[in-house]
Amino acid sequence: MAANAGEICVYGAGSIGCYVGGRLQASGSRVVFVGRERLGREITAHGLCLSDWRGARLTVPPAAVRFATSADAARSAALVLVTVKSAGTESAGEELSAALRPDAVVVSFQNGLYNADVLRRHLPRATVLTGMVQFNVVNHGSGAFHEGAEGRLEVEHHPALAPHLSAFAAAGLPLQIHDDMRPVQWAKLLLNLNNPVNALSNLPLKEQLSQRPYRRCVALAQREALAVLDAAAITPAKLTPLPPRWIPILLGLPDAIFTRIAASMLAIDPQARSSMWEDLEAGRVTEVDYLNGEIVRQAERLGQRAPVNARLVALIRAAEQGGQRVWSGPALLRELEAAAG
Repeated sequence: MAANAGEICVYGAGSIGCYVGGRLQASGSRVVFVGRERLGREITAHGLCLSDWRGARLTVPPAAVRFATSADAARSAALVLVTVKSAGTESAGEELSAALRPDAVVVSFQNGLYNADVLRRHLPRATVLTGMVQFNVVNHGSGAFHEGAEGRLEVEHHPALAPHLSAFAAAGLPLQIHDDMRPVQWAKLLLNLNNPVNALSNLPLKEQLSQRPYRRCVALAQREALAVLDAAAITPAKLTPLPPRWIPILLGLPDAIFTRIAASMLAIDPQARSSMWEDLEAGRVTEVDYLNGEIVRQAERLGQRAPVNARLVALIRAAEQGGQRVWSGPALLRELEAAAG
């Protein structure tokens, strides 16, 4: 780690935060985690065990874990990685506003499009940057966090990041720098439209994506989203080997053809699941309003409708409130096709 990089605070330490922060600490960075008391008890008792789909395994012993439940722990941090759920961004900004040093760099590693804007409003003196996590992380319990799919950390370009780049490189998580993060965020959002489908399937991602009816559900949501983006003159970035508008075509192919030509899409850990599935399992409110709900709102701003994504939002909301939790692929596809008319 660069000598002048300073301490790193992971604010909103959940699966992503513990994994990224844990890898940074395991490679020599000074890290403090801020999150829920329950998770704090778990990782201070067991430490952190960090693994990925390539076979890497890193550990942080229990005695080395610094975990707090208050924003006061961020006072000395030169870099703050915000990893709270999108619904918690306003609160995070308010809490950090009273604690951060004036020269702090804050990176929003969150789903959704506008979290960095929310943080900037609360933290006018800090350098607040948009970031994105391209991979998913599964919490296996007892401090074990597993990166289940290939992906990168993407972040907005700013000179203030320079002292911290070597820390991420040393952790095996080099930052991919972009002058404009918005196309990257839209591209990630298109991929995340699978999250409610995965959550409602109650299956690991690899198994869900191996079944054509579920893939067709995702394709319906993505085609609808791409039509909305076209109407808004928004061009998403290319994050995968295929351009965004080719992915729905690929998803609709028969299983035998899909598995042959989409090997990279299925090159994920057999147990990897979406964060939305994890939220439903834990009884937490999901981020569906910031993913599929964003497509619905964008359509409304254009005087259009996005019925497939609106139906997925409604089904997840119902599941959060104790409604039907598990859908077969054919049943979910019928539901979404009916919504689409």
